[in-house]
Amino acid sequence: MSEAPGQRAYESAGVSQAAADSAVEALRASLRLIDTGKPSRVVQLPGHYASVLRIDERLGVAFGADGVGTKMVLAERLGRFETIGIDCVAMNVNDLICVGAEPIALVDTILCREADPEVIGAIGVGLRRGAELSGIEIPGGEIAQVGDVVSGWELSGSSIGLVELDAVVSGGRIEAGDVLIGLPSSGLHSNGYTLARKALAAIRLDDERLGRPLGDLLLEPTTIYVGAILELLGSSVDVRGLAHITGDGLNNLLRLSRRVGYEISEPLPVPPVFDLIADQGAVESDEMFEVFNMGLGFVVVVPEADAEAAIGLLASHHPGSRRIGKVTAAAGEVRRS
Repeated sequence: MSEAPGQRAYESAGVSQAAADSAVEALRASLRLIDTGKPSRVVQLPGHYASVLRIDERLGVAFGADGVGTKMVLAERLGRFETIGIDCVAMNVNDLICVGAEPIALVDTILCREADPEVIGAIGVGLRRGAELSGIEIPGGEIAQVGDVVSGWELSGSSIGLVELDAVVSGGRIEAGDVLIGLPSSGLHSNGYTLARKALAAIRLDDERLGRPLGDLLLEPTTIYVGAILELLGSSVDVRGLAHITGDGLNNLLRLSRRVGYEISEPLPVPPVFDLIADQGAVESDEMFEVFNMGLGFVVVVPEADAEAAIGLLASHHPGSRRIGKVTAAAGEVRRS
C-alpha cells in the first residue's frame, strides 16, 4: 500500500482522524449555543463515551449512539449478516457502561437501497443476540430505503441506560499510581475496517493462514463487557475509570482524564490478525495502536489496593484480563513502554 510522503496509512485509506476531530469540534461549537430557556440537565463529563442527563436529584439517564461502520462492507461481501447486529449493540452498550450506567434499551437504524426481508431478518438475529448478552430491550427502530444515499447497507443504533448521579464514573478521581486492568478484545471489534480492508485487499477472505478463514476473523463479533462491568460496579471495588477502546486506540484513555497520564507496560497479547494488517499494509506500530484496539477491548482503572479483587472478578467473565500498566503524573500522555 503506497502512501504520499508524510501521509499515514489510515489517511491514505480514506479516513482522516484529524478531519474528524475538527468536524466534531465544529458541530459542538453550534450545539453549545442551544438555549432551551430552562436550566440544563447535562451532567458535565470530560469528553466521555456517553452523555448523562439529570432526571431528578438522584437519577440520571445515559445516552449514546454508534454504528458498525465499514465492517458492514465485509458482511455484504460474504453475504453473512447474522452477527453484525451484535456489533451494533456492543458498540453502544460498551460506551454506556463507561459512565457507570446500566444499559436498558436500544433502537436501531438500518439504511439500505431496498428492504430485503432476508437480510434484515439476519441482522435481527444478531440484534437479538446482542440484546440478550447485554440485558437490554430493543423496542423499536427505523428502516429507511435511501438508495440515493447508500449503495449497500448501514446499521447503527441509539441507546439509553440508567445511572444514580452519585455513582457516575467520570474519571475525576483517577490518581497517579492507580492500576490499569485490560480486558481482551475478540479481534478488530468494529473500528479501523477501512484501513484493514485496504491493507488486506490482496488476500482472499477464505485464506486460512491464521488458522481460520480470514473472513471469519474479520466478522468476529465485538465483545460485550456489560455483565462483567456491572458486577464490578456492584462490588466493593473502587472503580475510578472505565474506557472502551475503539477508534483512536489507546488514546481513548485520555477521555477519562487529562490531568494524568497512562503507561502501558504489560500490554495484552496482540492477535495475529493485527500483525497481518501491519505487514500487508506497511502500517507503523504507533499508528496501529492509534487506529486499532490491538487486542485490548476495555480498560478499568482502580486503586492498587483493589487491583487483585478486580482482576479476579473480571477474569472470571473475560479470561486473560490482567494488569497492563498504571496511571502516571505525566498529564495528557499515553505511553507504551
